[in-house]
Amino acid sequence: MSEQVPLVDYLVLGDAPHLEANECTSCGARFFGRRNACASCSGSTFARAAVATEGEVKAFTIVSFAAPGVDVPFVAALIDCDGTSVGANLVNVEPDPEHVHLGMKVQLVTTSVGTDSAGTEAIGFGFQPVD
Repeated sequence: MSEQVPLVDYLVLGDAPHLEANECTSCGARFFGRRNACASCSGSTFARAAVATEGEVKAFTIVSFAAPGVDVPFVAALIDCDGTSVGANLVNVEPDPEHVHLGMKVQLVTTSVGTDSAGTEAIGFGFQPVD
């Protein structure tokens, strides 16, 4: 089996893929990516915290124009995962207002974004509607 690597460092692969945020140990605010200080309280210590894998669409846009080579249209969304905001694309849904709506229940899914010449597969994530 080829090796799989996450496209972003806050995606945890394995039997139960999930996202991990950096959580401020002073106030509990969560951030993705590296932080020197908390934007909410200026705290400077963080712990890794698992993010809920299901959430609700709080905002979205249907992207019709993108860089060359990027398939359009697609849906970019802001997902509330039990209090943690996650920016991600919606997948496995028609990219139109008849199929996407505010408050829609979604769940985290992983997707292959490509394999290099050594056979290492990059894995990304998105959210799909909950059936």
